Amino acid sequence: MRSRLAARSARLVLAAAAVTALAATTTACEADDAADAGSSATPSAVASADGGAKDGSSGESPSTGESSTGGSSNAGSGGSDDKATDGGKSGKDGYGQSCGTNDLTFTVTSETQAGGYYLVAAKAKSGITCYLDVNTPSVAFGSGADGVASPVGQGGEDPIKLTGSAVAYTGINPKTTNSDAGKEFENVIIATSDEDPEPAELKLPDTASVDKPIVTNWSTKRSETVPVIV
Repeated sequence: MRSRLAARSARLVLAAAAVTALAATTTACEADDAADAGSSATPSAVASADGGAKDGSSGESPSTGESSTGGSSNAGSGGSDDKATDGGKSGKDGYGQSCGTNDLTFTVTSETQAGGYYLVAAKAKSGITCYLDVNTPSVAFGSGADGVASPVGQGGEDPIKLTGSAVAYTGINPKTTNSDAGKEFENVIIATSDEDPEPAELKLPDTASVDKPIVTNWSTKRSETVPVIV
């Protein structure tokens, strides 16, 4: 069990670090590309670009206002309309495709039961049908191993089908100690599995003091996802 938890922590720490590094790398690359393009552009290329601008097509799309999912607006993990309409016959064991983190949208609310916890609700994006066939999400605060939430085994249905208005819930308690120790975080990182390459970084409704966090299994019943240490 210790080796499995250590491996789980290491994978999620790497994924968490990737979320932060990706934004910095993308910004730097875009700046370099813009500088190279500006220095090598010919008069004809500039004229062509101006002509495109006059057509009124900026190529930008408005924000949807949904919670961050750490991925693109396209379906992840093979989340395509073709698979969404095949009656759930594709994928392993006849269940259909597994839910990748970027197949889903998330909302986070602050709850008061059991001393306070965060309730995360997950829904499939429009046009996607997928299954949560990994019972427990991977959750971390920050990129350190001490911020990785330990599963407590509450709730749990395997698998959970997400499509349309169907919702799956998980509960996260950021602090299970009674001491004054703890680090403060404004975001939480969540993924549908340890191996998911695109974890989501979600804004918390308030600042969390984190010390030995725990997380429940997914469940379609929110009452089963109040995290407590048994």
